[in-house]
Amino acid sequence: MRYKNLIWMLVLMLLASPVLVVAQTSQTIRIQSSIKDTKGTPIASAFILTDEEEVLGTTNENGEFDIQITPNSLLIFRAEGFESKVVRISGQTEEIILVPEWESRRVNTAFQSKDRSNLMGGVSFVNIPELLEKNYFTWTLDNMEGFAPGFHGNIWGNNEYLLLVDGVPRDPGSVMPIEIEQITFLKGVSAVALYGSRAAKGVIMVTTKRGSVGKQTINVRANTGVHAAREIPKYLGSAEYMTLFNEARVNDGLQPLFSQEEIFNHGSGSNPYRYPNLDFYSNDYLQKAYSRHDATMEIAGGNDRARYYTNLGMMSEGSLLNFGQAAQNRNERFNVRGNVDMNLTNFISGFADAAVIFYNGRGVNTDFWQGAATIRPNRFSPLVPISMIEGDDAVSQNFIQNSSHLIGGQYLLGGTQLEQTNPIADIYAGGSNVFTSRQYQFNTGVNADLRNIAEGLTFNYRFGLDYQTSYVLAFNNEYAVYQPQWNNYAGQDLITGLTRFRQDASTRTQNISGNRFQQTMSMSAQLNYNTVIDEKHEISAMLIASGFQTGVSQMYHRVSNANLGIHLGYNYQNRFLAEFNGAIIHSARLPEQNRRAFSPTGSLGWRLSNEGFLKNSSVVNNLLVSVSGGIVHTDLDIMDYYLYEQVFTQQGDGTVFYTWKDGLNNITTISRRGANPGMRFPKREEVNIGVEGSFFNNKVYFNGSAFISRMTGLLVQRSDIYPTYFATGFPASSFIPFENYNADQRTGFDFNLNVKEKVGAVNLNIGLVGTYYATKAIQRGENWLDEYQVREGRPIDGIWGLRNAGFFNSSAQIGLSPTQIFGEVAPGDIRYIDQNGDDRITPQDEVFLGRGGWFGAPLTMGLNVTAQWKNFTFFALGMWRSGAHAMRNSSYFWISGDAKYSEVVRDRWTPATAETAEYPRLTTLNGANNFRNSDFWLYSTNRFDLARVQVTYRIPADKFFGGAFIKGMDVYMNGANLLTLGPNRKILTTNIGSAPQTHFFNLGLAAQF
Repeated sequence: MRYKNLIWMLVLMLLASPVLVVAQTSQTIRIQSSIKDTKGTPIASAFILTDEEEVLGTTNENGEFDIQITPNSLLIFRAEGFESKVVRISGQTEEIILVPEWESRRVNTAFQSKDRSNLMGGVSFVNIPELLEKNYFTWTLDNMEGFAPGFHGNIWGNNEYLLLVDGVPRDPGSVMPIEIEQITFLKGVSAVALYGSRAAKGVIMVTTKRGSVGKQTINVRANTGVHAAREIPKYLGSAEYMTLFNEARVNDGLQPLFSQEEIFNHGSGSNPYRYPNLDFYSNDYLQKAYSRHDATMEIAGGNDRARYYTNLGMMSEGSLLNFGQAAQNRNERFNVRGNVDMNLTNFISGFADAAVIFYNGRGVNTDFWQGAATIRPNRFSPLVPISMIEGDDAVSQNFIQNSSHLIGGQYLLGGTQLEQTNPIADIYAGGSNVFTSRQYQFNTGVNADLRNIAEGLTFNYRFGLDYQTSYVLAFNNEYAVYQPQWNNYAGQDLITGLTRFRQDASTRTQNISGNRFQQTMSMSAQLNYNTVIDEKHEISAMLIASGFQTGVSQMYHRVSNANLGIHLGYNYQNRFLAEFNGAIIHSARLPEQNRRAFSPTGSLGWRLSNEGFLKNSSVVNNLLVSVSGGIVHTDLDIMDYYLYEQVFTQQGDGTVFYTWKDGLNNITTISRRGANPGMRFPKREEVNIGVEGSFFNNKVYFNGSAFISRMTGLLVQRSDIYPTYFATGFPASSFIPFENYNADQRTGFDFNLNVKEKVGAVNLNIGLVGTYYATKAIQRGENWLDEYQVREGRPIDGIWGLRNAGFFNSSAQIGLSPTQIFGEVAPGDIRYIDQNGDDRITPQDEVFLGRGGWFGAPLTMGLNVTAQWKNFTFFALGMWRSGAHAMRNSSYFWISGDAKYSEVVRDRWTPATAETAEYPRLTTLNGANNFRNSDFWLYSTNRFDLARVQVTYRIPADKFFGGAFIKGMDVYMNGANLLTLGPNRKILTTNIGSAPQTHFFNLGLAAQF
C-alpha cells in the first residue's frame, strides 16, 4: 500500500509538472535601466539580447531601455563600436557600462593580459581572426614580419626564441592560424623576464580561441588551391655538357674524352635511349602544378556557466613529382581541438583543453632533388625500351620475362656499373614510405577568486602535457638495372645484349625507422593582487612559480626551465606607469654553486596625452612614451651539460697510439677540455625606449621601439691566452676550459604605422611595419696578426673572405703576381688581392665582406593595404628585405671535377672571352683556388616580394539566404609568393638540391551558421 501511494504521488507530480513549468515561466519582472560608455555618455540604439541572441529591445536616445524578462535571465548588451557585456539579472540592475572596442581590447603578455594602450617593454601583437577575414593563410608565422614590428624571422636580431601555445612550449606547426585568437611578440627584457632563462632572446605567445556567451555559432571554411613551381634550375644538356667537359680537360692539359660524333648523337635526340639527354625537370618527371585542399569547422557558444570552442580541420597536399610511386606522394593532416571554460562556483572557475593532430606523409625512398642537382645528363638512360631489344637475344628476353619491374609494360630500368641505383629507378621500383606523426596536447587549470581573504586577490594554476611521436613505415625493395649493348643495323639502333646489375628482391615486409618521441610537461602557479586606491592609484602584483621540461628520445638530459617570478605594477591616473619584473632562475648546466641567478627588469611610462597641455588636443588621442631595461640571465648559449668539468676520454673515439714494440698498442687518455668551477650564466643586458600613440581621431596609429642590447659572458675556449700546445688538431684534444668572456651587441629599432581613412565609398587601411637591427662583436679572445682580420667591432653575422682582382689572363701575369697557395693556378683562374703585402695569398688575406643576415634580414619592412568597397575587400602585402649578402657556393655555382654543369658555366673564361667572362675557366680538378669564399661569389639578398594578394566578396546573407540558417558567407581568391624583385631574383627564387619554391593560388569559401 505504501508503494502504491508513492506511485500515485509521482504520477500526480508528473502530470502537474507542465503546469508548474508554465506557471514558473509565466512569471516575469520588469527591468528599467540605461546603457552608457566609460565617460558616462548614453549609448543610443544599443541592443539587449537573450543568450539565444533574440532581441528583447533597444535603447533610446538617452541610452534607456525597458524590458520584461524572467528572473535570473542571462542578457547580452551589445552596441556597435563597443565590447559586448554579459550579465545574469535576477532583479533591478544598475546602469550598464560598455567599454569602447579599441579601449578594451586586451593583449596577452607574460602571465597576464593588458590594455593595448598600456604596453611597455617591447610588445607587439597580431589579432589573427581580423587578419584571416581578409588574408587567409595556413602557417602560424607566415609573413608575420609584415604585421609585427620587431619580428624578422627572429626577434630584435637574436638567433632563437621561445614559442608558447597557450602557455606551453610547442612548435608553430602544432596549431593552425584559424585556431588562433592572438599572437603576441615579447621582445624586450622586461617583457620576457617572467618566463625565465629559456625566454631570454624573445617569446612568441600563441593564444587559441575560446568560447563566449551567446547562441551557438558554426563557422565552416573550405579551400582548394594549386602550387606552381616558381623557378627551375637550368642545367646543360648532354651535348653542351660533353663539349664543355672536353674544354675543361684541355684546360688541364688532358685529351678530350668525348668525340664529336658522340656529342652530335647526344644532341640530335634521334635515340635518347642510346644517347641519353637526361633532364630531371622535364615533363617526364614533374607536373606543372599540384593541389592543396583544406577544410575547417568551428563550433562555439555557451553561457555564463560554461563556454566551449571546437575546431575540426583537415588538409591534403600533393607534390610536383608525377611518375612511378612518387605520383602517390601526398601529405595529409587532421586535427581536433576542444577548449572548455567552466564557472564551478561564484569564486572558482576552470578550463580544460585538448588537441590531437594526425599527420601522414607518403613519400619515396630516395632524394630525387639531390639527384637532379648531381647526376650528369649523358651518363645513362633511366629506361631501356624492350621494343628495341633483338627478339632472338634469349638472355635479354629471359631478363624481360623474369623482371619484377617492367615499367608501363615497355621498359626495363636502366643503369651502369657506376650507377646501379639512381633516384628515378628508386621511385619506380625502390619502394615507398609513410611518415607518421601524432601529437596530443592537454591543458588544464583552475582560477580562484580569493576576495574573501583580500579584495583583489586571485590565484591561477595551469598544467600542460604534450606527447608527440613519429616514425617511418617503409617498403624497401631491391631492384635490378640493365646496361644495354647497342648495335646499328642498316641505320636502325638495336639492343643486342643486356648486362644486369643487382637483383629484383622484395621482402614484402614493412620496416620501421626514424622512431622519435617528445614529451613536454609545463606548470605554472601564480598569486595575483590588483586594487585601485582613491580611483587614482592602480596597484598590481604577481608571485609566479613556473617551469617546463621537454624530453626527446635518445637525449639523456631534458631541456628544462624553472623560475620564480615577481611582478609589481603601478598606474597613477593612467598618466604614470611603472613595472618591475624579476625572476629567480635555475639551470643544471652550471656548477652547483652557480645554478641560480636573479634577473631584475623595470619599465617606466608617461602618458603625455593625459597631461594638461595635450588632454584636449584634437590631434593627439593617445601618446605613451616608455623606457625599459634590465638584466636577464640565460643558459641558452650554454650548449651542453658539464662544460664546467674537465673531461678525459679513452679510446672511445677510435684513437690508438702504438708503442715501440710492434703488435701492441696503448689505451690512450685524451683531454677534451679543462675545468672551470666558476662558470656562470651569460646575461642579456638591455635598455629600450618605446613610443605608442594614436592621432587625428584614432585614424593614425603608431608604435615604435629603439633598443641597445648586449649578450655578455658568452662561453668560449680562449686559445688566445694559452700556449698553442694546450690544444691539438690530431688527435683532437684540449686542456683549455670554457669561460665567460665573449660579448655581442645588438642595436636597432622597429615601428608600426597604421592609417585608416575613408576615400569616397572606399574604406582604406594602410599599414607600414619595419624592423632594423645591427650586430657587433664587442669582446673576443683573438690573436690576429693583421688589424683588418680582427672580429671584435665587426658584425657577428659577418661574411669573411678574399677580395678578387678579376681573372688571370696570362701565364706572365701569374708570374708577376703574389703566389696563391690554394692550388696550381692557370689563366682563367681567380686572382686575389694581397692584403698584408707578404707576396702570398693565404687565409691571412681574408677580410670582412658584408653581413650575412643569419638571424634575419637587417632591414625588414612590410606594407599591407586593405580597401573595402561595398561587399568587396581587397588586401595586398608586400615585403622588403635588405642589408644582407650570401655566397654563391652551392653545387650550382661551385663546379669542378666531373660535376654536373649548370647554365652559369656558359659565361666561363676562355682566351676569346677574357674581357667579358663572369665565371672562371672550367677544370676537371678540384678548383680549390677558385671555389672559396671571396667577393667574387658574394651577392646581395635584397628583395621585394609581393607576398599575398586576396580579393573577398561578402555575399548578402539576408538577400540570398534569408538570414535564417546561413548567417553570412564570404568567397575569396588569393595568391601567395606571387612576385619577387631584386638584383639577384633568380638566385633567391631557385632551390638547388631541394623541391622548387612555388607560387600558390587559392579559391576559398567561409560560411557562418
